[in-house]
Amino acid sequence: MRNALTLVLSGSFGLLAASPALAAKGPFFSLNNTNFVVLIAFVLFIGVLLYFKVPTLIGKMLDDRADGIRNELDEARALREEAQTLLASFERKQLEVKDQAEAIVTSAKADAARAAEEAKAELEVSIARRMAAAQDQIASAEAAALREVRDQAITVAIAAAGDVLAKQMTARDANALIKASIAEVKDRLH
Repeated sequence: MRNALTLVLSGSFGLLAASPALAAKGPFFSLNNTNFVVLIAFVLFIGVLLYFKVPTLIGKMLDDRADGIRNELDEARALREEAQTLLASFERKQLEVKDQAEAIVTSAKADAARAAEEAKAELEVSIARRMAAAQDQIASAEAAALREVRDQAITVAIAAAGDVLAKQMTARDANALIKASIAEVKDRLH
């Protein structure tokens, strides 16, 4: 089927292409000869194009277009170089920022470790102070307890001594003791 279609189409084009050639009859340099008329029209067309300097204009337009393309390429190249410079600058800045961030993190870790050590030392001092205060309170409480026990012992001993003396003392001994006490008070007051 493909071959049949190709034959039909090529036959049609062959008839169309052959028909103008068959129309040219008679001498070549006659206005009745279509080939000669077409040749004159073509030469006149080329002459008009040359008279109006169309090839120069087309050449100039092509040169302008080539210059425009060259300028665009140069501009694109310059923009690319600028973009590469900016990219390198940003990459350099990124590395600097990364280094600064690492330095900040390192510094922060060192500060945190230092602060932890200081807090630990302060905590130890605080604990030592509280232990000393607690020991002072314990010693004070012991001293107070000892005083209280001593005072209680003295009170009990005085009471016991008073009971023993009261049982052993006679009225005459009591009067003698009172007189001696009065005499001692007089000596001390004067």
